[in-house]
Amino acid sequence: MDRIIDGNAIVYCQGAFNTPNGKTAHGLVRFTERYIVVAVVDSNYAGRDAGEVLDGKKSGIPIFGHLKKAVDYARKKDTPAKYLVIGIAPDGGKLSKSAREDVIQALTFKLNVDCGLHDFLTKDKEIMKNAEKYKCQVRDIRKPPKRSDLHFFSGEIEKVECLKLAVLGSDSAVGKRTTAWLVVHGLRKAGYKAELIGTGQTAWMQGAKYSLVLDSLINDFVSGEIEHAVVEAWKNEKPDVIVIEGQGSLMNPAYPGGFEILAAGRPDYVLLQHAPARLEYDGFPGYPLHPLPHQIQGIEVISGKKVLAVTINHEDMKAEEVPAACEKITQETGLPASDVLLDGPEKLLESIIPLIKK
Repeated sequence: MDRIIDGNAIVYCQGAFNTPNGKTAHGLVRFTERYIVVAVVDSNYAGRDAGEVLDGKKSGIPIFGHLKKAVDYARKKDTPAKYLVIGIAPDGGKLSKSAREDVIQALTFKLNVDCGLHDFLTKDKEIMKNAEKYKCQVRDIRKPPKRSDLHFFSGEIEKVECLKLAVLGSDSAVGKRTTAWLVVHGLRKAGYKAELIGTGQTAWMQGAKYSLVLDSLINDFVSGEIEHAVVEAWKNEKPDVIVIEGQGSLMNPAYPGGFEILAAGRPDYVLLQHAPARLEYDGFPGYPLHPLPHQIQGIEVISGKKVLAVTINHEDMKAEEVPAACEKITQETGLPASDVLLDGPEKLLESIIPLIKK
């Protein structure tokens, strides 16, 4: 971890930790350069270690059932929290009544609040009245940028000379961002310069230097903002590899995504994240996932680029089931498959490193 941008934080994930709706909290527990996460709030796992719940590996981040207990713990450990970060990502991006009450309580504890939901806290009069009273900052990460700050697609991306990879998914909330970070960190560890292009609020919260919040943008500027982030990363860092985080999935009925990334991000290759145990699109019973070969075909027809490998999310699977699942995917698709969260990115890097442009 190279830097901490904002300081100590408590991550709020009441009722959603270790579920798809807790994906923001999961990302922050696993990695962030924006905050030092000192505690998580979720009564379902109170008393547990957050990393152990997620990945079976202790992170030193305890989970508390109530915000006050987390605040008191951080103070006693001489690591007082400066921020409350909303770590839930419910369908529709709405804040529940009880969560709103906890936000107001956080302000009375003089915590700044960062929120990536579509429900903008800065438009809530009571919340902002308390923020002013206790001299706290409230940041809505998904608030649309000013139109004057947005970029239109220009074609300048064709000047980017390094290897570009896009991590897309067969569904939403399937682990695209986590895999993207693991690839970036693996490449850096192997001695290569790699940059992540974050495309959602969680990547911003994790400190991605080059990022945009795709679903906060006016549609006309989505392609231009993707291009701008990639071009700026290339100009400023001259990396060997740029990895673009995907959003949604091509065929998810509620969260179709990836088209703009393929068209504007101009990746050289695609990594496809997939959950073998998932049969229906996230949150939509009765909408079966399209078969993996069909999804691969769709990506390749749209982009004209190859899917390089399949990376898997082992949700609802036992660790010993993963190798057989990877082998089955390879037989079905002809592509290498691996679980980078469970086993690390090294196997995947064997397919990526030979493609790095000299």
